[in-house]
Amino acid sequence: MNPRVLAAIFLLCLTWGYLWVPMKISLHTFPPFFFTSLRLLIGGGCLFILQMVLKKSLFPSRHEWGKILLLSGLMCIGYYGISTFGMQYVDSGLSAILVYTMPIIISILAHYFLAERLNLQKIMGLVLGTLGILIILSNQLLHLKFNLTLLGELLIILAAFFWASATVYMKKQFAQYDKIKLTMWQLMVGGLMLYVLAYATEDLSHLAWQNSTTLMYVAYSSFLGTALAFLLWNWIVSQIDASLASISIMSVPLLGIFFGHIQLHEPLSFNVILGAIFICLGIISCSLKKVGFGNFNQQQTAQICLNDKEI
Repeated sequence: MNPRVLAAIFLLCLTWGYLWVPMKISLHTFPPFFFTSLRLLIGGGCLFILQMVLKKSLFPSRHEWGKILLLSGLMCIGYYGISTFGMQYVDSGLSAILVYTMPIIISILAHYFLAERLNLQKIMGLVLGTLGILIILSNQLLHLKFNLTLLGELLIILAAFFWASATVYMKKQFAQYDKIKLTMWQLMVGGLMLYVLAYATEDLSHLAWQNSTTLMYVAYSSFLGTALAFLLWNWIVSQIDASLASISIMSVPLLGIFFGHIQLHEPLSFNVILGAIFICLGIISCSLKKVGFGNFNQQQTAQICLNDKEI
């Protein structure tokens, strides 16, 4: 693999892996919907400026706005909003693990909406991933009562479903669309939606803007965790197969657990570690068939290298 691609993957995994810590810390100062809207609007604004510098088209056509609004609702309210709200009650590392069940959910949705068959390998992945979730939730399931921790975990799994739905919809409707343009409007429109929701449901009169540490984490979440991370992701996908790219970032939830344990002193219980292993095995099982390691030969490798040079 191209060293530049490897370097980009390494930087992206570190950026997204650590992102869960500043998000968790920021939620001690800012309400969840307001914080998410702030992060998305700043990140989208950065991409808008980049698009202007690149002298590329800035505004969607009239018939594209409806699809962009739907995509923004799925991704920004369904994923970003709900997952951030749920994180109030769940450790940052566990939040990362639950959110990254998204590739497993995609396998089911793609079977029905993208004509990607749900083969035996994907079914095995779904079983492993489901077992992982059940292991993580085992304490709550054994002593079943509806508390805020269980609510947060369920909301984060729901957010993963919305992320998967948004990904399938984007692949179906925006396969050839300018990715920077799409992402910036997705973030800005979704950020505005969340700001309206925050204004209607949250107390915004006592925001602690003087807390420099929190502002630093907001900056990280906006500039690095949103704007830079999406640019890296789009570039990586343009250089290598999308399935290989998705496998390459599976270290993100594990890094989320690691950073949460180191900086926030979040406990690493046996069931969380075991559940994380099962979920990662499930994601690998769902993804490996797409990459096609078993059918990979030297001629295909040479063709990929030739395509990289042409790009």
